[in-house]
Amino acid sequence: MKTKSSAKKRFKLTGTGKIKRKHAFKSHILTKKSKKRKLQLTHSTLVHKADENSIKEQLRLK
Repeated sequence: MKTKSSAKKRFKLTGTGKIKRKHAFKSHILTKKSKKRKLQLTHSTLVHKADENSIKEQLRLK
């Protein structure tokens, strides 16, 4: 089966098998957001454990 194209574009796998993602709310209307908030949104983070199985299924890793 094919992988979900949307998931393929949004998530990357780390070396240890965890799933990396980017933060939302960083694309537009940035003038009202504080400098600190924008800086924190820049850095990537890991997917929550509750969502991991769903995303792995979409990426056909299971």
